[in-house]
Amino acid sequence: MNRQAPPAPPGWNKTIDDLVDESKKNGSAVGSPEVEWARDYERSLIPAGTRFPKRGDVYEATSDVEVSYLTSWSAPFTGGGSGRLKKGERVIIDYEPLPRPIAANAKAINYTQVEQEMVPESDRSNNKYSGFYFVLKTLQLSRAFRLVHEEPTPAEYQGNSEAPR
Repeated sequence: MNRQAPPAPPGWNKTIDDLVDESKKNGSAVGSPEVEWARDYERSLIPAGTRFPKRGDVYEATSDVEVSYLTSWSAPFTGGGSGRLKKGERVIIDYEPLPRPIAANAKAINYTQVEQEMVPESDRSNNKYSGFYFVLKTLQLSRAFRLVHEEPTPAEYQGNSEAPR
């Protein structure tokens, strides 16, 4: 059953990151409707005219940029961390994001090298480790990256055997 979230309280100004930080401090769960309110609030901060990411888009870092990533596992677990993508590194949005996303998942074009630089060896060598991907906010993509190719996925980025699917 799909229910509409009630309207956010007047003056709501929490982001999803704020909710996660609160959750870590007091041990409470993050859920509905607060997540929907936070997503709507974050979307309201995206300037009009901003292009939202789409599947197949390729972005290039315009300077060294701090990014967050998640690790995938063949287990009921997700890890992650943060690292620095170097100026000129390219990422591809390799799935169709939700409409008007506040963030999108992306994979490094130079997957193996970036993975070695960013993901700890202890993760990469674990037999249950199955890859990593970035979580890039739409605002970060519009400010710290330039769009170098619009969807559909360019042929030179299809079937990259280095990147797990």
